[in-house]
Amino acid sequence: MMLHQVEALVEAGVDHVILAVSYRAEMLEQEIKKDETKYGIKISISQEEEPLGTAGPLALARDVLQGNEPFFVLNSDIVCDFPFRDMISFHKHHGQEGTIVVTRVEEPSKYGVVVYDEHGKVDRFVEKPQEFVSNRINAGMYILNPSVLNRIELKPTSIEKEVFPEMVKCNQLYAYELQGFWMDVGQPKDFLTGMCYYLQHMKQKQPRKLHQAEYTVGNVLLDPTAKIGKNCRIGPNVVIGPNVIVEDGVCLKKCTLLKGCHVKSHSWIESCIIGWKCVVGQWVRMENTSVLGEDVIVKDEMYVNGGKVLPHKAISESVAEPQVIM
Repeated sequence: MMLHQVEALVEAGVDHVILAVSYRAEMLEQEIKKDETKYGIKISISQEEEPLGTAGPLALARDVLQGNEPFFVLNSDIVCDFPFRDMISFHKHHGQEGTIVVTRVEEPSKYGVVVYDEHGKVDRFVEKPQEFVSNRINAGMYILNPSVLNRIELKPTSIEKEVFPEMVKCNQLYAYELQGFWMDVGQPKDFLTGMCYYLQHMKQKQPRKLHQAEYTVGNVLLDPTAKIGKNCRIGPNVVIGPNVIVEDGVCLKKCTLLKGCHVKSHSWIESCIIGWKCVVGQWVRMENTSVLGEDVIVKDEMYVNGGKVLPHKAISESVAEPQVIM
């Protein structure tokens, strides 16, 4: 997910990416360093000793962010058609301290909404409005001038609740309306929805990257190292990662199979996320946003309905009702 953002940043001319990290930072650092050369950019790790919220990490990286150029701030758990060049143009046009990207939603009462005028100048934020005031919400992407750093101390701070309202008081925050799809993919169900949106986006923008074969239906993204058996039905909306093995007669719909997992013959998987190095046995049926953590084994002929399975477990009894398996 993060690399989709990095690719779009590179395309917009960004040459230095800073990752604000805390939990298991060393694993991310090992992976991401491979991409510095691939993309021809510098990738720095900014390690938090304690969680600093959504604004504190900017203060932690102050030495790198200070200068004359505005910088992007992105939530890493969103997916959309990242409009970074258009954001830069809009930000330079209004000339103020910050730009916040907003997106339209069907049910604004579930979110904090952004109210702004016809020029984009933000007037106020309204948290979970019970009466309609706007259907535009914060999309988790910003472009800010370095002067914003003067508003942030090195302590746990919320950019949305503490920094942005102060900028609004000074008429320094503008809203840019996002066109096209957007999804917060921080939860498994939303991840799968965002995956569908992104595959459709790829079909429109980069159709050659999608896999087409006699066994595929709709949008399928298949790593070249994956192996697919005979008489399978793959799709619609399936992502298959590196070194995955799918045996004969398997049916996959709306699911993600992560690196190194193995699905044995005649299994049926829909609306699921299969973690790294998992093994799904023969004649297994999985559905209803089931999620397997790393290195989970599902024995033959099991039924898994909405099971969230922690890593390194073996499932030897069917999971009839949605539950977490520890």
